[in-house]
Amino acid sequence: MSLTSPRRTTALALASVLALVLAACGGTGGSTAGHDHHAVAAATPSAEPTASGHERAHAQAAPVRHRPLRAGERRVEVRMPTTYTASPPTGVGTDDYRCFLLDPRTTSDQMITGFNILPGNPDVVHHVILFRVPPEQVAEAEAKDASTPGQGWTCFGDSGLGRGAGQQIDDAPWLGAWAPGGTEQTYAAGFGEPFSAGSRVIMQVHYNLLAGKAPDRSAAELRLTPASDRITPLVTQLFPAPVELPCRPEHGDGKLCDRAASVADVKARFGQGPGSTADLLHLLCGAGQVGEVQSCTRPVTQRQTVRGVAGHMHLLGTSIKVEVNPGRANARTLLDIPVWDFDDQGSRPIKPAVLQPGDTVRVTCHHSQALRDRLPAFHGIPDKYVVWGEGTTDEMCLGILLVTRP
Repeated sequence: MSLTSPRRTTALALASVLALVLAACGGTGGSTAGHDHHAVAAATPSAEPTASGHERAHAQAAPVRHRPLRAGERRVEVRMPTTYTASPPTGVGTDDYRCFLLDPRTTSDQMITGFNILPGNPDVVHHVILFRVPPEQVAEAEAKDASTPGQGWTCFGDSGLGRGAGQQIDDAPWLGAWAPGGTEQTYAAGFGEPFSAGSRVIMQVHYNLLAGKAPDRSAAELRLTPASDRITPLVTQLFPAPVELPCRPEHGDGKLCDRAASVADVKARFGQGPGSTADLLHLLCGAGQVGEVQSCTRPVTQRQTVRGVAGHMHLLGTSIKVEVNPGRANARTLLDIPVWDFDDQGSRPIKPAVLQPGDTVRVTCHHSQALRDRLPAFHGIPDKYVVWGEGTTDEMCLGILLVTRP
C-alpha cells in the first residue's frame, strides 16, 4: 500500500530514517575494535555451528527451541564473520546500531518459512532485525561494507540501503526480528517471505552500552523451502506513532526538558536523519499530541488480510493497542496489551482480518515518566522531554502487521 497525498511526501522522508523494531528490546552493549574487514559470513547448517569456545557459549545463551521441520524445509545458519565490540559511532550516547552482511548462498528462488535469532551475547544485544537484500542491491551492500572500517557498517534508522518511496513503511524488507522472550518463529503452512536466488541478509544488531562493553558474535537460522505458487507471500507493514512525553512538573528544570534541546540531543546521538523522526511523524500523523497518550491513524488503500500483529515500545511504555476503524460500527481490535511487558514483545498470530480500502488502522501507546523512578536503566539519568529515538532510554510507538495481499 502507498500513502495518499499529502502524506505520501512524508513517507518518502520517513522511509530513510525509521529504525523500526519488530519484536524489539532489552540489553546492554560494548566498543569498536578492528576485525576481519569486508568479510561476508557464509551459511552453514544450524546443526554445525562455526563458532568456538567463548563465542559458542554466548551463542547458546539464548534458549533454542526448534520446531520440527516440515516437508521440503531446511535450516541454514548465517553468522557474523568475527566478534564485534560496540561503541557509540557518533561519540555520544550509549547505543550502537551495526549492520552485518551475511550470505545464505541460495542458488535458486526460496521462501523463508521461519527464522530463529541466536544473540551471541544477550547481555549486550538489545535487539536484532533481519533485512532482505535482493540480488539487484547486493553490489550496493558489498560496496557499503567495503567502504566502512571494521566489520559491517553503522545503520541507525534502517539498513542503510536505498529503497523506493514509502516502502520502508508499507512493504518493509524485514525477514524477522528478535527481542527478549523471542524463540524460533515459524509461519503457518502455505505462507512465507520471498527470497530470490543470490539474495543476501543484513543483520542489524542494536547494542546498548548502559552496562558496559563485551564482544558479540550473533547468528540467525533461516528456515527455507523452494519457492512455489502454493506458498503465499507475507508482507510486513509498519504503523509508527509520535512520542511526545514532557518532563514531570517537579523535574521540569532539566536541561533536556525543552523539546528542541531533546531533539537536538537525539540528532547528536543518531545523526540528522534518524534524529528527525520525531518531527517527520508529525507530518505523517498530525501534530498537537503531547502527553502520556499518543496515536496515529492511517488509511488502508488496498485489500489485504492481517495474519499477525505486534507492538513495540521501550522502557517507559505502559500499554499499546492496534485498532481497525475505531469509532465506527465495524470497529475491531487487532492487538490490546493493557500492561506492557518490555521483555515479551513477540508477534501474535490472529484470526485472519480482511482490510479494505476506506478502512483505517490506528496505533495508540501510553508512556509514563514515573517508570524512571522504578527501573535501573534510568538510575542517574534525569527527566527529559522524550521523543522518538533509537536508544533504550528513548521511546517508540509502533504497530506491526504481517499481511497478505491479492
